[in-house]
Amino acid sequence: MRNTIRLLISCRDARGIVAAVTTFVAEQGGNLLDADQHTDLDHGEFFMRVAIERAGFVLTPDTFGPAWQPLAGRFDMQWSIHWGQPVKRVAILVSKQGHCLSDLLWRRRSGELDVEIPIVISNHPDTADIAREAGVPFELRPVMPGTKAGQEREVLALLAAAQVDVVVLARYMQVLSPEFVRHYPHRIINIHHSFLPAFAGGAPYRQAYERGVKMIGATSHYVTEQLDAGPIIAQDAAPTSHRDTIADLIRKGRDLERMVLARAVRLHVEDRILVSQNKTVVFE
Repeated sequence: MRNTIRLLISCRDARGIVAAVTTFVAEQGGNLLDADQHTDLDHGEFFMRVAIERAGFVLTPDTFGPAWQPLAGRFDMQWSIHWGQPVKRVAILVSKQGHCLSDLLWRRRSGELDVEIPIVISNHPDTADIAREAGVPFELRPVMPGTKAGQEREVLALLAAAQVDVVVLARYMQVLSPEFVRHYPHRIINIHHSFLPAFAGGAPYRQAYERGVKMIGATSHYVTEQLDAGPIIAQDAAPTSHRDTIADLIRKGRDLERMVLARAVRLHVEDRILVSQNKTVVFE
C-alpha cells in the first residue's frame, strides 16, 4: 500500500467517466493496479476507486490537483487522493475491555495492518499494560459526573497533538458528543454487538441468552451525531444454539467484534470506502 496512489471519486453518473479517468492516468505515466466502480441506480450516483503504481507516475501531491481539476470539473466530481506515505495514524479509544485493542495492536505489530498507532486513550486504567507492552503511549482520562465536556476537550487535544487521521473506538463505552464527532467526520470507527436495538442496556448477552437467540453478530460503522446510526462499514454473524451458555455468547461476540473492527479499520486505511446517503460503498 505504501507504493500505491489511491484515487476515490464520486459524482453523478454519466457516460465516459471510466474512459476519461483511465486515459488521464495513462497520459501521466501511471500504471493501473486496480480499478473498481459502482453505480447507484436509485440515486444516479457513480463511485470509483483507482489504485495507481507510484513508480513512473509523473504527478506529485503538489501538481496533481491542477492537472486533475479540468476532468473533475467536467463531471462535477467529489474526489480525494491518497499517496500511500506516510501511512495513516490511528488513535485507539478504549474502556475496560481489551480484546479489540489487543487485536489491533497485534495486527499492527505483525504488519497485517499498515498503520501508525501513536496513542491509546482510555477512561479506565484496565488496558494500560496492553498498550505499554506494545510500546504505545497510554493516556488515562477518566469521566466523572459533570466532567464529560472537559474530558472530551482533553481527549481532542491529545488527538490533535498526536496528529491522528482516524479514531477507533475499540469498545470505548462513552457516547461522543456532536461537537467531538464534528472534528472527525467519517473518521471515527465504532464496533458493537448487533443485538441493538432489541437488547439494549448493560447485559445484552444475558438478554439474548434468555430469549434463546440463534445468531449473534457485530457491526462496525462510522460514528455520526445520531447514536449507533452511522454508515455501516462491516458486519459478520455466527450461529448459536440452546447449548451455548452466556459465557459462550460473550466469547463468540468478542471474536466477531475483533474481526469486524479490524476489517473496518483496514478498509478505511486502504481508502476503500466512499460514503453517500448514510451508507457506504466498500471496494473490497
